[in-house]
Amino acid sequence: MLRNTVKRSAKAATELSQLPKIGEKVHGFTLLRTKHVPELELTALHLRHDKTGAEHLHIARDDSNNVFSIGFKTNPPDDTGVPHILEHTTLCGSEKYPIRDPFFKMLPRTLSNFMNAFTASDHTFYPFATTNAQDYKNLMSVYLDATLRPLLKKSDFTQEGWRIGPENPQALASGEAQAKPEDKKLVFKGVVYNEMKGQMSDAGYLFYIRFQDHIFPDINNSGGDPQKITDLTYEQLKQFHAEHYHPSNAKIFTYGDMPLADHLREVDAQLGAFEAIRGDLANHRPIDLSSGPREVKLYGPIDPLVDPSKQFKTSVSWVLGDTSDVVESFSLSLISALLTDGYGSPLYKGLIESGLGTDWSPNTGYDSSAKVGIFSIGLTGVQEADVPKLKMAVQDILRQMRDKGFERSKIDGYLHQLELGLKHKTANFGMSLLHRLKPKWFTGVDPFDSLSWNDTLAAFEERYAKGGYLEGLMEKYLLNDNTLTFTMAPSPVFAQELAKEEEFRLKGKIAQAVESAGGEEQAQKAFETQELALLAEQGKSNTEDLSCLPSVHVKDIPRSKEPVGLRNETVEKVKLQLREAPTNGLTYFRAINTLENLPDELRQLIPLFTDSIMRLGTKDMTMEQLEDLMKLKTGGVSVGYHTASNPLDFKQASEGLIFTGMALDRNVPVMFDLLRKLMVETNFDSPDAAPQIRQLLQAGADGVVNDIASSGHAYARRAAEAGLSWDAFIREQVNGLSQVKLITSLASRPESDQLVDVINKLKQIQQFALAGNIRASITCDTESVSNNTAALSKFLGSVPQKPATFHARPATQFARNIKSFYPLPYQVYYGALALPTVSYTSPDNAPLQVLSSLLTHKHLHHEIREKGGAYGGGAYSRALDGIFGFYSYRDPNPVNTINIMRSAGQWAVDKKWSDRDLEDAKISIFQGVDAPRAVNEEGMSNFLYGITEEMKQKRREQLLDVSKDQVREVAQKYIVGALEKQAERLVFLGEKRDFVDDSWTVNEMDIGGSA
Repeated sequence: MLRNTVKRSAKAATELSQLPKIGEKVHGFTLLRTKHVPELELTALHLRHDKTGAEHLHIARDDSNNVFSIGFKTNPPDDTGVPHILEHTTLCGSEKYPIRDPFFKMLPRTLSNFMNAFTASDHTFYPFATTNAQDYKNLMSVYLDATLRPLLKKSDFTQEGWRIGPENPQALASGEAQAKPEDKKLVFKGVVYNEMKGQMSDAGYLFYIRFQDHIFPDINNSGGDPQKITDLTYEQLKQFHAEHYHPSNAKIFTYGDMPLADHLREVDAQLGAFEAIRGDLANHRPIDLSSGPREVKLYGPIDPLVDPSKQFKTSVSWVLGDTSDVVESFSLSLISALLTDGYGSPLYKGLIESGLGTDWSPNTGYDSSAKVGIFSIGLTGVQEADVPKLKMAVQDILRQMRDKGFERSKIDGYLHQLELGLKHKTANFGMSLLHRLKPKWFTGVDPFDSLSWNDTLAAFEERYAKGGYLEGLMEKYLLNDNTLTFTMAPSPVFAQELAKEEEFRLKGKIAQAVESAGGEEQAQKAFETQELALLAEQGKSNTEDLSCLPSVHVKDIPRSKEPVGLRNETVEKVKLQLREAPTNGLTYFRAINTLENLPDELRQLIPLFTDSIMRLGTKDMTMEQLEDLMKLKTGGVSVGYHTASNPLDFKQASEGLIFTGMALDRNVPVMFDLLRKLMVETNFDSPDAAPQIRQLLQAGADGVVNDIASSGHAYARRAAEAGLSWDAFIREQVNGLSQVKLITSLASRPESDQLVDVINKLKQIQQFALAGNIRASITCDTESVSNNTAALSKFLGSVPQKPATFHARPATQFARNIKSFYPLPYQVYYGALALPTVSYTSPDNAPLQVLSSLLTHKHLHHEIREKGGAYGGGAYSRALDGIFGFYSYRDPNPVNTINIMRSAGQWAVDKKWSDRDLEDAKISIFQGVDAPRAVNEEGMSNFLYGITEEMKQKRREQLLDVSKDQVREVAQKYIVGALEKQAERLVFLGEKRDFVDDSWTVNEMDIGGSA
């Protein structure tokens, strides 16, 4: 009875009759207006706080995954990164929660499925999402107090922002006798400082941020430039907070089925203590290009894995109109997509297929996030001689498209994608909505206009019907020479010059300190004293009383979950898993072709194969025609590599190809036919095949060093795990550094090479891609099942039936490279240490999962991030794959981190865990276990990995029942014991320094051109 009452009250939260009326005052807020948006099944309410003027947008929707965000306009006054450093320091303690780092300490005390904070170019926001009402209230309290009443201690500024300190303070803390001269060496430190050093190593990020500097000269770098971060003072940080983090400068967003009145009561209680001030209202405009073309050229890092003669990045940009005209803005984004999206698009064919560059530059497309729109077309992988050709080539293609006009069928394809996007029920709709509305809301675009999909489409159709509308917009904005051409040239000395600049800047800061302190020795002592004081304060973090923090409890977690209802059938001798659920008229399809004894040489080429079938076309259809058909009739089809450990024995694994597709029910037969065409009929014998495959390889290789840097810890993890199990070994071949090495090697072959050996192997893969041991899964409405199974039957009857047979492979002998190092041009390090554990169904698996959470939240975050200065670090347990590991990300101190990783197991064995510790760990695990799932994800753990509902339920109970003794036992057995047996694999990526001695295996990422 109680449950039904709760459901009724939640439903009432989205009904117009239950919502306040316009002009009504509710808990200190006045409702200004409302808008019902039937196509999104939501009602939007715009309110203003009476006392401070804070804006509040509430989206009432029958969705249990409720979202909250508070954000502030934070135009950066300079390049010191003050908005970014403030984002970090606000989360380090507040008046109501005066402990170190309440944000990170809340992570294991909440059932939220999303918690974070973001610094954008001109605003900062703090969002979370949860399905639990008490959790929502708890987190809202923590977020509001953190942003409006942070402690902003000097030590928080030095930890998160920047400071000068001895390189190894732990050695100093152990006593002068333990410290070596290199331990006392003074260096720049700080979490944000190291984060941005890592970012500035990324040529793609550097290109984008320097482009923004020149197209929006009035908007400084909110993330911070390391060369300027060290100019920021603690006083400036506090002043910026006082001026910007105020309710009068705030925008609050709430979403979901929880009652609005409850939110307003809580928010008003926090805002009511403030008086109104004038907020930061400035919306900066881009550079004025009306006087004619401008050119900017600067230098960036060189990529050691790519042809040195093809490393220029260049773009041409136009300043467009005010983005508050949402119909025009939508139309310009449509033009951008029609011009650049897909291999058949005119600009792709004219610029990349023609060989002018290898891929789009990071700023390519229409950017409507600011007050005024920017349209850019740019390329990476350009030869120096071709840089001047870009603008002329782009202008020629734009003129041709203006004269020729856009085909209505192509426009309909994009509108069909929008329709499917509205119908697809995601689990994180509220968070997606926040990310879509927020940037424009901060620049003055009415969020009600941004919500009105049907109104926008109707207005677009009305303008389009008059004729020449899109072409007229091109004429208005793009067919002129009022452009900014922005070029980044590769410099072989860029990294050395950065290091030299940092050294010079450090010397200058130290000289100032020496003068101020009255001598070198006194300055050194002051720096050491500050560092040791910070170390001591950080040391208290794990022992402080956290009782002020709110929490949900393990008793709030249901012991059992209602199993997903699945039906199993057989169609054409193929096992079919059916999930019948309300899908809004959509059908979701997956199939896996399991391949036995697949040779390494073919496995490694599967990513290139899956790229190629989406590039080459068939004998009777070009890729452009296939892409148009996909957009008009499906929500996309894809093919990829799939591998899964056996839940009963992690040392056994299966691999194969996975096919996915989504379409409106009526278009399912077309979706199946498209999949068949792509797989079976792709023409690898076409004379265009070799040059097109080469373009794919070059695009894949271009910027790969930056791609690794963006998730370097993941690459390190895959490389470390590859020495532990068959599943991890083959996964690394396809998704790891081995794949990077192969692609960069093939991309480096001379243009005269016709890639005959590669194409022959791709044709081999094509022969068995759809023939073999197939199983399928369909998720759809009940009334669509019979039509879908009939279409599946026809599809299966049209594909090759004879499975591939390969020679049985000998048992894999994993290399004994316990320590492996990959030299790469980064200013910080990425690392992982991995150990083998047990299978999914083992009783030890649940305690290992709890141990990984305990180590991350109670030890490693504190040691690796707070004290060590890395951007991130922690432990993980791969339940299905039988692997336990440690990682660090953007890490300035790898030697210290390795010691922490190696000693973490013994620390866990010796630790006297409290009941609260165990409670926190279990809560953090169930954030993921019980996170909302999209309808197309339901039942997928069974289909993809063989994890039955019974297995999941048993593991759920085991997780809830884990004891402190079990945690200590698995720490001893699988970490301490495994390290004693040298069962671990350790991998680090970064600049090779003295610590990489003869005990390491060094893996050079050199390239040689063989497949």
